[in-house]
Amino acid sequence: MVRRELTLEELIAGVRGGDRRALARAISLVEDGDALAYPLVREVYPETGRARVVGVTGPPGVGKSSLIGALISHIREREQTVGVVSVDPSSPFSHGALLGDRIRLSDHFLDPGVFIRSMGTRGHLGGLAEASLQAVLLLDAAGKDVVFVETVGAGQSEVEVTGIADTVLLVLMPGSGDSVQALKAGIMEIPDVIAINKMDHAAAKTMLNEVRSIVALAEPAERPAILLTGALDGENVPALWDALEEHRAALEGDGRLEERRRKNLAAEVFAVASSRASAHLRAAVAGDPALRRVLARVEDRDLDPLSAVRQIMEEVFELDGTDDR
Repeated sequence: MVRRELTLEELIAGVRGGDRRALARAISLVEDGDALAYPLVREVYPETGRARVVGVTGPPGVGKSSLIGALISHIREREQTVGVVSVDPSSPFSHGALLGDRIRLSDHFLDPGVFIRSMGTRGHLGGLAEASLQAVLLLDAAGKDVVFVETVGAGQSEVEVTGIADTVLLVLMPGSGDSVQALKAGIMEIPDVIAINKMDHAAAKTMLNEVRSIVALAEPAERPAILLTGALDGENVPALWDALEEHRAALEGDGRLEERRRKNLAAEVFAVASSRASAHLRAAVAGDPALRRVLARVEDRDLDPLSAVRQIMEEVFELDGTDDR
């Protein structure tokens, strides 16, 4: 039997009502770049801004999904609803999410109060696809109390997760040299809370001291909370959730939450516009023999790159080519 497609009006009403089928279809539309996604997001956008958005990042293999699963169990005990967007590496062939819905979150698949979606980065260099940002808005509009955004934990994704999250959780694992190196490389500026997972590991307390020594370099008001956790048995998970809530409450108390959200939304507009402009630029050059010849001259070292940029920008966007910035 062929399932009838939902109309725009049905999708809007379904998302607002938290209907799982409508929400799944809506996220698929934004993921596919379907024309129906634009009026859909536009109509439900006024209902956004209520969910607590928590970004979860960290090196691969540290147990991010397991920790999110444990946090979901704790949140559901408090009778709050949860949405999860897991951003996975994309298949170079299908551009889908390679890992699918996370195995570690399987305990929550049948819970009507939890909605989990894995999404591919679709070649976006920063790791977080435009569609993932829209998915968060849809989960928010659907009435989810908490939305987790889990990144692949590679490259710029750690930085970009801060652009849509109220609070950022960095997950580390004892015995991983990569974790400490990541901290020293500047990721330390990103998290609001740090969880050192697998607290029963012999090196857990050693790593805790290492992280504390790095955090001590920041101003006291900017130092993130650091907790040892055990995702598999739920150890210290309630305390971790309390730390996440305390951070958000502190932001809300002095007006910084609203300020952060306003900056995040403005940054999202520029990020999406930049992505669209880049796609338009590539398509325009690919379809114009004269512009392809400009690129060919650069490849042949007959024309320098900045001069080529000037010519292409003048032709495609009709911009004044005198400003090379």
